[in-house]
Amino acid sequence: MKHELLEELVFNIQSDKDFEVAALAVFQFQSLHNEVYKKYINILGIKPENVKTINEIPFLPIDFFKKYEVMCGKYVPEQVFTSSGTSSTINSRHFIKKTDIYIRSFLAGFQKFYGSEKDYTFICLLPSYLERSGSSLIYMMNYLVSTSHNPQSGFYKNIDNNFIELLKSLQLNSAHKVILLGVSFALLDFAEQHKINLSNFIIMETGGMKGRRKELIRAELHQILKNKFHVQSIHSEYGMTEMLSQAYSKKDGIFFTPNHLKVLIRDMNDPFTFLKEGQSGVINIIDLANIYSCSFIATQDAGRMVTPHSFEVLGRTDNSDIRGCNLMVL
Repeated sequence: MKHELLEELVFNIQSDKDFEVAALAVFQFQSLHNEVYKKYINILGIKPENVKTINEIPFLPIDFFKKYEVMCGKYVPEQVFTSSGTSSTINSRHFIKKTDIYIRSFLAGFQKFYGSEKDYTFICLLPSYLERSGSSLIYMMNYLVSTSHNPQSGFYKNIDNNFIELLKSLQLNSAHKVILLGVSFALLDFAEQHKINLSNFIIMETGGMKGRRKELIRAELHQILKNKFHVQSIHSEYGMTEMLSQAYSKKDGIFFTPNHLKVLIRDMNDPFTFLKEGQSGVINIIDLANIYSCSFIATQDAGRMVTPHSFEVLGRTDNSDIRGCNLMVL
């Protein structure tokens, strides 16, 4: 299948059947053209031509993005996204062949759950991400900020009187809906220093204390932020360097997926066994926007499937690195 046809197949999914057809097509493409994934499949003794269902597709351990160039063929990437970490960790690298695929993916996800990005003012509190290069989150938010129709959208580092007055003005007078998006520690720092009524805002956390504060379970974090900002719920974004798509939660830490993203839950003791709804295990990601890297990723996040299109993140498994997407260490 030509690359352009594969892209259209991925971004025109309307049903579970469409998803399975697209996933199997992407698998066959990647099993042929991704040398790292091909070798992994061969080691497992799996013949791609025998894979007929999603549950038969092997998932690449996420650590492979740290050790190898996970690419379909050889190309000069338009972007290289890198994960956050400490000086003692090896960071993941995601080699992006076409940035327009990433843009198409994150817009599809955002628009499904929130509508047009042009209707929003984006206030970004992402200090730790701004301190380094290669952040896929910064790339996404920079695009959303640049396409917002409100010039007050932007990245803010200093929580000073001017910033507080800006938020108060937006709370009272904004013609746009406002999303205040921040890494968890920055939102907590802000909430503790300034108790402010932001009841008209969407408060969205991206997870992660980045070693700056004690890790909290999501429910505790959200309760603190709800009380301080006078909002009824806290939204969350689930994404990572190795993905080109995001899942979103509007309340209670339950994430919903766009049409081209699916989560499966694997047994912690048997990585080739998938669990039923309601059972806890480890998250496997099918991100079909990863056309030119690998769409089938075995993460190190603990989770539970709520419905076929929603899931809950319970934390990180014991043997995983502390990462930017970390919210709770099990």
